[in-house]
Amino acid sequence: MKKILACVLTAAMTLSLLTACGGGSGSGNAGNSGNAGSGSADSSGGGNEGGGYKTTYGDKQFDNVTITVELFDRSNAPEGNTILDNKWTKYAQEQMQKVGINLEFIAVPRSDEITKMQTMMASGTAPDLTLTYTYSYAEDYYRDGGIWDLSEFIDGEDQAKNLKAYLGEDVIDIGRGGDVLYGIVARRATTANSNLFIRQDWLEALNMKTPTTPDELYDFLEACVKNNPDGLTNVIGGYFWGLESTSTGTGYRNNMSMAFSQLKGDQKELDIADGFDFYYDPGYREYVRFMNKCYNNGVMDQEFYTNTTETFVQKIVNSQLAFYESNVNYNVDPLRNSPETTLRENTPTAKFVSIPNLKNVSDGNQYADAYAAGGLIIMCPKTASAEKVEAAMTYLDWMATTDGGFVLYHGFEDENYKLDDEGIPIVIDATYNATDKDWIRTDMFLVGNQGYFATVDDFNKCTAAENPIYYDDVVANYENSLTGQIIHKPTFTSEKQTELTDDFLLLRSKYQVQCITCPPDQLDGIYDEWIEEAKKAGIEEVIAERTAHFNEVYGN
Repeated sequence: MKKILACVLTAAMTLSLLTACGGGSGSGNAGNSGNAGSGSADSSGGGNEGGGYKTTYGDKQFDNVTITVELFDRSNAPEGNTILDNKWTKYAQEQMQKVGINLEFIAVPRSDEITKMQTMMASGTAPDLTLTYTYSYAEDYYRDGGIWDLSEFIDGEDQAKNLKAYLGEDVIDIGRGGDVLYGIVARRATTANSNLFIRQDWLEALNMKTPTTPDELYDFLEACVKNNPDGLTNVIGGYFWGLESTSTGTGYRNNMSMAFSQLKGDQKELDIADGFDFYYDPGYREYVRFMNKCYNNGVMDQEFYTNTTETFVQKIVNSQLAFYESNVNYNVDPLRNSPETTLRENTPTAKFVSIPNLKNVSDGNQYADAYAAGGLIIMCPKTASAEKVEAAMTYLDWMATTDGGFVLYHGFEDENYKLDDEGIPIVIDATYNATDKDWIRTDMFLVGNQGYFATVDDFNKCTAAENPIYYDDVVANYENSLTGQIIHKPTFTSEKQTELTDDFLLLRSKYQVQCITCPPDQLDGIYDEWIEEAKKAGIEEVIAERTAHFNEVYGN
């Protein structure tokens, strides 16, 4: 494990040094997206040089301090375990008790985490370590005086050494606003976001090649609906959202929408547009037009707006969908119950595979919509005392060690994994790990999304080895997700954007289904109305704030 930690720390420090030597170019290439520090107007990494707090694990013996820690509950605990009482919560508690810190975990339903967070923050009952994936809420809570500035606990030279080495300066700065560090952002092991999945067996049955453009995809969907390749059920065509639940994905940037973008892979322009592509990027209208064509010609799920996660999966496993876009590795992901397994049980010849991103209709290039380098953000509400915040940061620092996050994610050597010649943990028994640790590991390991890894290649190799039946599928999924120029999502949220978020969501829910299901000759009129209503709601002010911010980030 020492070798793994050395690799992780070296990689993180090297990344920080490289960033310090050269600013983002906006090229959109992996690791150089121009987004470093784009979560704040000033990403210099300034702030206090430490307020005398000791937050490197082992540097201070606390006096029996108890901290509360939010833990996402996915209702997937194996028999004999609960989300709050299991091998891994006990392990973390035992390790922290060595330095006088008691951990009390607070379960929050993952599906309801935002509503629950808002309720707890408003009532003063939020855990000392509170989590969210929505950065705008963290920024808003800080502006309202509801959470701590963590810079005095982190920025000192001797403070949180393990945490800073693991995350790297770029990721830490995502949680800054000027000199304020309002949250600790988790580092993503990979920025792969979504996949385009297609029924390979139907491609072969129809003697068609893998689509490389939207038009070729349309031809495949039309052939599937008209010819019903295996004759088992009625094929209802494609499903175009990056998220499988209901219709909230319209207006959501994903790999499919990038095939229509007219921003030519310009990272700065795409940063400004993020979240507002429907307004800022003319190509988004053409993406909607493509879906409208599919819907009106019967090659798209005609009931997409009624789908739940359950009905979406049922359509996959019952051979009704020919194509869909969803989370990266969705088809074989054990955490999502691997719909591919059920599909093949129902139809042994069936096979969904991911395909490379489609060529853009304007310039013929491929673009990959990718996550930012940061994942969830961790806040400390003002209801926590300074001593509790100091202990909480020490807990996060422990998470960045091999005895901490590495063990929580990978388990124990010779029980859960063996190290290969390169020092990469390779699972011994995936079935055992599934009920021993995998069900909780991503939620216990707070400072890293998708695992404790030094490099993306390490992540891909280890993740594939954990799912040996689908090893090749996993490797292909993560590679296909990032084909072409990588466009990382920015993390910046402007003040006006935070204020108006709910208004824009209401407009989206009003117009999105109309734009897809209306007669083709009515689309532009409805879309224009959506634009005008967004202007009335204040979208031009939001775009102006975002433009000013990214002009500063990119130096022009």
